[in-house]
Amino acid sequence: MAGHSKWANIQHRKGRQDAARSKLFSKLSKEITVAAKMGDPDPEKNPRLRLAVKEAKSNSVPKDVIDRAIKKSQGGDAENYEEIRYEGYGPNGIALVVEAMTDNRNRTASNVRSYFAKSGGDLGQSGSVSFMFDRVGEIMYPASAGDADDVMMAAIEAGASDVESDDEGHWIYCADTDLNEVSTALEASLGESETAKLIWKPQAPTEITDLETAQKLMKLIDTLEDDDDVQNVTGNFDLADAVAAQL
Repeated sequence: MAGHSKWANIQHRKGRQDAARSKLFSKLSKEITVAAKMGDPDPEKNPRLRLAVKEAKSNSVPKDVIDRAIKKSQGGDAENYEEIRYEGYGPNGIALVVEAMTDNRNRTASNVRSYFAKSGGDLGQSGSVSFMFDRVGEIMYPASAGDADDVMMAAIEAGASDVESDDEGHWIYCADTDLNEVSTALEASLGESETAKLIWKPQAPTEITDLETAQKLMKLIDTLEDDDDVQNVTGNFDLADAVAAQL
């Protein structure tokens, strides 16, 4: 079981969530509305909605906001969002996967293409970089959930495929189709997790040792994440400790 790499924490950079809390709530609410509209409005009967609500709660989204998002899905005026994945290369050829949810494909595509171009990157075709990632379920527990061996045993019994543990916590991985089942099984042995979601996990992250490259890449990721249509951004990189300390 490998040690947990820093790439998984990139979207949780210190202060990032607090600075964009309103935007984060909006993105999480959108996922809840779409999940409820596509399936049953009862989280217990809709795995995707259950995970969306869980993610929202882990980010301190108020219950009334969650309830409104679900109720909105049942109204006749609920927006029709389309899920789109964009793939491209950022500064220094770093591969990026951008997941969007939009009611205007042309607007979103134009914006994302512009962000990549302004950063010196290049937006590619579908499949141009996703082959460098694995689509998996990720379940995160704090370090207090148990020692690495106990968590690993619980994960294996629950049907997980891999575990990464360090001083910050435990990251448990499973097949994307097994996320709800594995997450539910782990709750019985380890209690409720902090997060449980689908991610794009880099197969071989590239270490960034140059500060200028890191700054350009972080600017591109921040710009993408600030777009209302973009839900998630994942890159196949790992920041060297010396570089991360200067950002």
